[in-house]
Amino acid sequence: MKIILKQDADELGLEGDIVGVTRGYARNFLIPKGIAVEASPQNIKAFQLQSKKIDARRLKAKEQAGRLREKMEGVVITFLHKAGEEGKLYGSVTSMDIASQLERQGIVVDRRKVVLEKPIKALGEFQVPVKIYPGVTGLLKVIVDPEKGKVE
Repeated sequence: MKIILKQDADELGLEGDIVGVTRGYARNFLIPKGIAVEASPQNIKAFQLQSKKIDARRLKAKEQAGRLREKMEGVVITFLHKAGEEGKLYGSVTSMDIASQLERQGIVVDRRKVVLEKPIKALGEFQVPVKIYPGVTGLLKVIVDPEKGKVE
């Protein structure tokens, strides 16, 4: 089934794109949530008329994402956690922890944009990618240190 995206969707495309998805996915999720509309001739014409506005929004969002990436590049986040002998953490550092630390530093990023394949469970220094906008990814330096010399 062909649909027109009303907003950016990471796995599908950008606002105004016409994409093909399964009928069930479109009818049961995308259309009821307001993420997309069916690609009927009337809807296609309506989106073609709005294409300049959509392009301007995309450009503005990409510029903002670029500025956010530049701001994020110099940021270093440090976590203090209890750790065992081999440097393994009692617990882990998740994307939600990283997003909340970024927010404390004045950079608001959705936790789903922080790309961690699995939570950090060891001491050390890590480069964590953050997908700010499609095609704009910033790298964040995350340091996990033992809690005040309490390595057990």
